[in-house]
Amino acid sequence: MKVLVTGATSLLGGAVAQRLHARGDDVTVFQRRPNGLGLGLREVLGDVADRRAVEAAVAGAEVVIHAAARVTVVGPWPAFARTNVTGTANLLDAARATGVNRFVYVSSPSVANAGTSLVGAPAGPADPDSARDNYSRSKAAAERLALGAATRAFAVVAVRPHLVWGPGDTQLIGRIVSRARQGRLAVIGSGGSLIDTTYIDNAADAIVATADHAGELGGRALVVSNGQPRPVRELLNRIAFVAGLAPPRLRVPVAVARAAGTVLERAWEALHREDDPPITRFLAEQLSTAHWFDQRETRRALGWHPAVGLDEGFARLESWFRASS
Repeated sequence: MKVLVTGATSLLGGAVAQRLHARGDDVTVFQRRPNGLGLGLREVLGDVADRRAVEAAVAGAEVVIHAAARVTVVGPWPAFARTNVTGTANLLDAARATGVNRFVYVSSPSVANAGTSLVGAPAGPADPDSARDNYSRSKAAAERLALGAATRAFAVVAVRPHLVWGPGDTQLIGRIVSRARQGRLAVIGSGGSLIDTTYIDNAADAIVATADHAGELGGRALVVSNGQPRPVRELLNRIAFVAGLAPPRLRVPVAVARAAGTVLERAWEALHREDDPPITRFLAEQLSTAHWFDQRETRRALGWHPAVGLDEGFARLESWFRASS
């Protein structure tokens, strides 16, 4: 099939493009800078907020997989709205105008997270009003736009990979390792809350499966994860270990972490800083509350099952760190 993948410079977008290309699909990638995949794919450079660039990228596609997003922990609302909301609206408009029949919106479980524990949870409805930060709020608004555009002729599915990680990851793994190297990696509360994650290969496979099955799933949202929840402390320890670093020794009470996150977010906003603060309210909540999801519906709907378990994923990550040192 002829597929457009946005955001192919990201870990996840690039992995999706590679899988589609490997199985013989005609792949176009669209992002702001060269993708560096070295696959000889058709490439369109531009910004998803630029309607003309989007129209050029979508031309000729039968399927759109929209993975491009502004993914940071701080920043002003207009910047998130421009990329995540306006960019998604542009892609939806261009896709409908040019006859695309399947649209996969790569979302996030944070769109339905009000800050409380999620234990074996289903994919709840996206809710911008209860979202915990500008990233989550903008992704929730964009998911609503996307699913609201679904028709019989234009199948739209939202897929929400949860905490994607793997070799080369600069988001979850990169941030944890950076803090560990600086001696700033802390356990919030007891570290006993169960959270689930998704190894990169599994997330990419699930998104490809979503594109294949979109015609049967139009208008639905599906959460994707490894289905192997583990205590936060265990995950932090394992990430530090495979990176050759000491496990976190700092422990911060939950109330202190949330209060500090609130203060630091306001300070970063006032100073117009876009680097990561040591803690945010959302990060404190994520590290101190359970969030794992019932995967039975997702696996039935997609005919998919994670191919790489946590132990194998950490072994691959350790090998990557050793090769990179």
